[in-house]
Amino acid sequence: MFGRIAVALVGALAASWAGSARAELYSWVDDDGVIHLTNVTPNANYQRYDPSGGTGHEAEGFGGEKPLVIIVPSGEERVVYPVQVTTYDDIFREAAEHYRLPFAFLKAVAKVESNFDPDAVSHADAKGLMQMIDGTAAMMNVADPFDPRQSIFGGARYLRILANEFDGNMALVAAAYNAGPERVRRLGRIPKIRETQRYVRRVLQMYRHYRKNG
Repeated sequence: MFGRIAVALVGALAASWAGSARAELYSWVDDDGVIHLTNVTPNANYQRYDPSGGTGHEAEGFGGEKPLVIIVPSGEERVVYPVQVTTYDDIFREAAEHYRLPFAFLKAVAKVESNFDPDAVSHADAKGLMQMIDGTAAMMNVADPFDPRQSIFGGARYLRILANEFDGNMALVAAAYNAGPERVRRLGRIPKIRETQRYVRRVLQMYRHYRKNG
């Protein structure tokens, strides 16, 4: 339920590469929902993460900037994501308060949807920060889906409607935002669609992340 979700304890992963003066803070979330932090420097052993396996057809949709693959001190590879993306936080907070949503949840949906890109357009012609199709945008009184404020308030309004329908269950709300409320309503659970299941997992991971980091 909104406001009553248990939060995982957060751990920290310290990395000590040279050139730390220019290090950027990145994070990753393990299978237990624990957030780990690491410094990534220009001379660190890393590469850009390509979830398409080189085909370029599958958008990652996760992170304000492109994630990286790094080698952590244990020798394992980790996909890590930028920690601080705060450009639209004031609007997220205002919309979350207006529609009685957790700020962290609203921001998590936006991050997974568009990477905080107000000009994003998906293959399904979903537009803007909150990636609404034209029909949904019209129902949410969004005249310009590329306007960050309109998009965030429209997305927040839609999430509030879904939260009311699914009794504040964050997983079902996220699934309905991605796959449509009719499918979730009919099944009564997260659909067994790979994209939707991955989407829900990412939204909840980032919700925990933003709830911890404010």
